[in-house]
Amino acid sequence: MDQQQAIEEVARALIEHGGPDCLTDPHIAVAAMGRAISLGATHSDIAAEMKRQRAGR
Repeated sequence: MDQQQAIEEVARALIEHGGPDCLTDPHIAVAAMGRAISLGATHSDIAAEMKRQRAGR
């Protein structure tokens, strides 16, 4: 997995599993975030990808 793939994965995970309701296992989003950060992604990278994915819905 490269950095861009990790960013896309964490954005999907946060959109699907995060948020105030967090009705699923929160570890899914936390693990994806850890992978992306360890590959050099920034919070800004992830936020931008979340916006891009939400716009595509």
